[in-house]
Amino acid sequence: MTDTTVLLPRRSFFAAAGRTTLSAGAVMLLAGCGTRQAAMAADPSADANILNSALGAEQEAIAAYQVGAESGLLSQPVLDLAVQFQGHHKEHADVLAKIVRDLGGQAVEPLASYDFPTDQLKSEADVLRFAAGLEKGAVSAYLGAVPLFAERELAKAAASILGDEAMHWAVLRCALGENPVPVAFVS
Repeated sequence: MTDTTVLLPRRSFFAAAGRTTLSAGAVMLLAGCGTRQAAMAADPSADANILNSALGAEQEAIAAYQVGAESGLLSQPVLDLAVQFQGHHKEHADVLAKIVRDLGGQAVEPLASYDFPTDQLKSEADVLRFAAGLEKGAVSAYLGAVPLFAERELAKAAASILGDEAMHWAVLRCALGENPVPVAFVS
């Protein structure tokens, strides 16, 4: 399985339309302070749609890490890492859902099931490659979404999540014994 085979669902999710370190402005938006009025003066429905796409992708990542955790293929240190990364995605999803609601939208719900290539997950390395491919897809998706936000503080929050996804991708590549940063630019 190549990295590109698992990128497509997350990339197309964003085309259809935070990590834990949010900017101060994004935190103020969440709290309903400061630049909240500026966000509402922009196009909150367009921003909510972008955020909902991101939320759907985060929900997919949560489900993917659950598949990996329940596969029985992960050794204890790798399982701990997978659960930690799943926790990050849960935090992303919680923040994104709250912002969507604050913008007057309705947060998307997780799908009942996802079409993961579970028949191809036969070893720990397979699970790591699958997760790394999803993380790389998330990096690309957030990279494409950041310039689309009308509210710049939301762009900063999405960029913060992008950074976390990039760290996940690098750590997973390292766990596979691969160069954690194989290129100078991510597309």
